[in-house]
Amino acid sequence: MRHQNKHNALGRTSSHRKAMLANMSSSLILHKRINTTVAKAKELRTFLEPVLTISKSDTTHSRRTAFAILSDKEAVKELFRVVAPKIISRPGGYTRILKTGSRPGDNSNMCFIELVDFNDLLLGGGEQKAAEEKAKPTTRRGRRKKSAGEEGAAEKAPKAKKAKEAEANA
Repeated sequence: MRHQNKHNALGRTSSHRKAMLANMSSSLILHKRINTTVAKAKELRTFLEPVLTISKSDTTHSRRTAFAILSDKEAVKELFRVVAPKIISRPGGYTRILKTGSRPGDNSNMCFIELVDFNDLLLGGGEQKAAEEKAKPTTRRGRRKKSAGEEGAAEKAPKAKKAKEAEANA
């Protein structure tokens, strides 16, 4: 019976589970989106959301608390410099789980877990980038790139024409 067991042990010892969740949290903070099983993602959400709440106040104590949980200096830097300013107005719910189907090897339910404020496609930023990419003309073969000498000659040519026109008009 699972009386008052509020977390999924994921078939691991306590120390292994905490280390795994800390590593997954660091990866999620650094990459903004990771692919994992649904069970691990749900457990990761309960592990990571308090850390994200701690990061909303940028104090030495909160940085040390986050480092004690994550044990990754680069992840803590990214958390306080990039992630925290974006989530500061959000009252909770910093992560999103998107189910992607089952894994071929063992039929495990897989999903993406991502930070909500960093998905450009759902926020609308991806539509602008996609529209800009479509606006560029494409060819089947690559275009020849201009060398440094040709770019300089192209810039000087209009100036020389304007100078000749000014002399002719004077």
